Amino acid sequence: MPQAPEFHDRMLSLGLARVSEAAAIACAPLIGRGDEKAADQAAVNAMRTQLNMLDIAGTVVIGEGERDEAPMLYIGEEVGTGEGPAVDIALDPLEGTTLTAKDMPNALTVIAMGPRGSMLHAPDVYMDKLAIGPGFADGVVSLDMSPAERVAALAKAKGTDAGDITVCVLERPRHEEMIAELRSTGAAIRLITDGDVAGVMHCAEPAKTGIDMYMGSGGAPEGVLAAAALKCMGGQMYGRLLFRNDDEKGRARKAGIEDLDRIYARDELVTGDVIFAATGVTDGNLVPGIRRDGDYLTAETILMRSKTGSVRRMFYRNPVERSQPGR
Repeated sequence: MPQAPEFHDRMLSLGLARVSEAAAIACAPLIGRGDEKAADQAAVNAMRTQLNMLDIAGTVVIGEGERDEAPMLYIGEEVGTGEGPAVDIALDPLEGTTLTAKDMPNALTVIAMGPRGSMLHAPDVYMDKLAIGPGFADGVVSLDMSPAERVAALAKAKGTDAGDITVCVLERPRHEEMIAELRSTGAAIRLITDGDVAGVMHCAEPAKTGIDMYMGSGGAPEGVLAAAALKCMGGQMYGRLLFRNDDEKGRARKAGIEDLDRIYARDELVTGDVIFAATGVTDGNLVPGIRRDGDYLTAETILMRSKTGSVRRMFYRNPVERSQPGR
């Protein structure tokens, strides 16, 4: 029998960057226009079109939702030409739909790709998340610690005081008690309204972003995407699925998850080498957003490979299409 094509991450990385760029540019006209659904749909359409140009036999494992909930880029959808390696794809065509609609910082288009079976098929439930940047001993913080204990442990590992630690937290009513406990330690808190993939990624570059740690509950699919980013950038992440009812537990079992209380480390959320691309839609700490410069649109993409630890920042400049006569 013919041997299955290998996953050559180096050769596929530029194609993945184009997928991310296309999604960001497609939703750029909708920045600040107040229409979340239209912005998301524009990103979905562009991302799917570009994915189907790649020579891969791709399966969406983290996507827009179950097949009956999402007409495109749904979980289980096959993408690509079918002529290349079998790959798993995790994506969020527009991470921060509200941020885009309101022209607020840190909206991104995000996509990760790895060999088949390399990423946890996380159900659409909540996940308790904890992340720190690179350079620390394994297990310096854990989900079994209280929020205050995590701050104390990280401060000790850094050789500093709790007051020098900044924690990124998604601003939600469910986090009020955690936020109060964190503030009691003297730590600073960076509250974000949306976009917890970017929130986790901030931990990997604390000198640039000012963020030392991320914690709190958010979407499990976004947790896998964030783990893929940290696998490339460096850093630790832990996640534990949270269930509100039996239906959500059933979703997890349908995805092949039997131990519902398991704590996943970063390399258990993403077990194989992956490539990861994120393009700025609105200005953020990691990458600038889409800009109009005369007759051109500019975009910046961060492109990473976990196999080599390489991080590229790619600047893309493209003429704006004109519909006026004579242009």
